[in-house]
Amino acid sequence: MTWLEQAIERMNPEKLAVSVLGSHSALEVCRGAKVQGLPTVVVAQRGRHRTYAEHFAYSPATETGCVDRTIIVDRFRDILGEEVQAELNAFGTTFVPHRSFEVYLDSDYEAIERDFKVPMFGNRHLLKIEERERTPNQYDLLDAAEIRHPHLFADPKDIDRPVLVKVLEAERGFERAFFVARTPDEYERIVDARLAAGVFTEKAIAEATIEEYVLGALVNFNFFYSPLADRLELLGTDTRRQTNVSGLANIPAALQAEVLDAIPLKFEEAGHVAVTILESMLEMVFEAGERFVAASREHYAPGVIGPFALQSIITPGPPKKDMVVVDVSPRVPGSPGITSTPYTSYLHGRPVSVGERIAMELRSAAYSDRLHEILT
Repeated sequence: MTWLEQAIERMNPEKLAVSVLGSHSALEVCRGAKVQGLPTVVVAQRGRHRTYAEHFAYSPATETGCVDRTIIVDRFRDILGEEVQAELNAFGTTFVPHRSFEVYLDSDYEAIERDFKVPMFGNRHLLKIEERERTPNQYDLLDAAEIRHPHLFADPKDIDRPVLVKVLEAERGFERAFFVARTPDEYERIVDARLAAGVFTEKAIAEATIEEYVLGALVNFNFFYSPLADRLELLGTDTRRQTNVSGLANIPAALQAEVLDAIPLKFEEAGHVAVTILESMLEMVFEAGERFVAASREHYAPGVIGPFALQSIITPGPPKKDMVVVDVSPRVPGSPGITSTPYTSYLHGRPVSVGERIAMELRSAAYSDRLHEILT
């Protein structure tokens, strides 16, 4: 019997708990679990722990907050330690991964898959497709699903249209120092300047992704696939606010080129805004989501479990509007505001957050003896 089978065998439907790393969407996960009556545990790094241990700690007296217990570690990576894992398992928790969990573990997917022996909601083997320098990656999965994504350039000498270059920063390592170029010469000029300034490294530029710059409206489609019901749900839709890219829109067009010469373009996440789409587009969106689920099942068995997002650009017709997927999030999305869109209300009769939908699936699986279908 594997360690996971042993853990599932010990799980009591009446004593389920949820754990999460203290960043990204931890509060979203915890509030959703509390709505469904499940205790919550957050593993937080010292210096960033007060959000969970104090500001949003659960108070039985006032019934406020959503974090029942905070485990404080010196470094996020300490979650891989035997003591922390033993504590999480002693509480009988199911761990919910998000992007920060991957990033703060230095994208060590081998450790996530092999050494993190806490039952995880979702397919832990699918997380690594986010890293574009790996093969296979999200582009390969999108190709298998026959979902359109931006054209990729293997060699900057082949640039023949505006491209978006996605390269990791030297200083932070996990933030991407995107830049736009239109020709091979412009690409080389920007690379030389930013290498000299230490914005990124030779290694990072060698591993960078160069993709066609797709012009259109950015919409993130946040899905949930339930293996229990064999149903794909659209939890909500949002768009991004990104540091100085968003600020650039407030500058008169005649001055934008001058500003861009002085200030490098930044695509850092600053927040998300709820946005709805035309009802006539839902058929296309669901079909793309269904193809992605099917492709993931074929190439990364057991495939998608729970939340995932197809971050897309909506392009104009004729003949009709289309969606181009520019990024895949094979886990909890980073936008708690998607409950402000109406799609879960259309299905469930009330707004249901990503965190609550996870807790609903977890409870349903526990009471029907199907936890093995949703935990890895």
